[in-house]
Amino acid sequence: MLKLSVLDQSAAAAGRHQDTAIRQTLALASQCEDWGYHRFWVSEHHSHPSIVGTAPEVLMAAIAARTTRIRLGSAGVMLPHYAPLKVAEQFRVLDALAPGRIDLGVGRAPGSDGRTAQLLNPDRHASDNFPQQVLELQAWVTGQPIPAGHPGHGIFAYPSGPTSPAVWMLGSSDYGAQLAAHLSLPYAFAYFITDGQGADAALRLYRANFRASEGMAKPHATVCVWALAADTEDEAWALFQSRARWRMDRNSGRIGPILPPDQALRDYTPSEQVALAEMRANALVGSAPQVAAKLRALAERLQVDEVVLITWTHDPAAQRRSYELLAREFALS
Repeated sequence: MLKLSVLDQSAAAAGRHQDTAIRQTLALASQCEDWGYHRFWVSEHHSHPSIVGTAPEVLMAAIAARTTRIRLGSAGVMLPHYAPLKVAEQFRVLDALAPGRIDLGVGRAPGSDGRTAQLLNPDRHASDNFPQQVLELQAWVTGQPIPAGHPGHGIFAYPSGPTSPAVWMLGSSDYGAQLAAHLSLPYAFAYFITDGQGADAALRLYRANFRASEGMAKPHATVCVWALAADTEDEAWALFQSRARWRMDRNSGRIGPILPPDQALRDYTPSEQVALAEMRANALVGSAPQVAAKLRALAERLQVDEVVLITWTHDPAAQRRSYELLAREFALS
């Protein structure tokens, strides 16, 4: 049976204060638990006019206080910005709040522009140390001793407990796939970032090179896709106009909040019309049965037993309805 999970980025909407997006994420998490979703992940971006989820560890704590079953995670913590010990401590606290429910997804990308990334960490070469950072994070999160000779030998991330966060590798290229395989980590491919390009190759690399370990005997992968369902196909495509407009604006360097569908239409250039036609052809958009069929076909092709859904709409009610319809279609609860 295909598992469904959620990634919510706290996307800003035109005409509303950005802080409402954070509160809407909290409300959505509670509802997704009621609907039977497996995980609820939140992202990390900085100085981004469209995505205002900047502190996943804070948001996860608030969600943990409102839920009891659903797994909670970061998708992800941009590790080069931080000291692995501090991240381990934050997530050990989260695991104490929601024992056995915490996923610690990590990524190498800045989640921001170059200037912002430098303000978060002045070391321009921080990402070069990413593999070593992940190794240290794994040890501190799971309570394994740091080897002698390392500056962290004898240092532990507290609080300890009978459970620990599950470290995930996130990526949208071969790099993350190969590193996840080498370090025996579960892997999540950001399908929505690349429109699926590179997904097949990355997953093949991950599975072919996976090194079994005591904590993980076989590879485990998922993909995160953009999807939108509505009560009718026509309604879904009308709602899709907001996402389409945002994408075309972003491609030309204009990044802003999501517009309502009736304000999203504009005159597109010939090249944009081609891009939009391709985007529509590959989009997981439609009625719930239509989207469900596309999701099942994608999962079968990529040989994954879980798909993470990300849905942007200007109206939060439309976003909630999409998740509700798909939960019902997949009989999650």
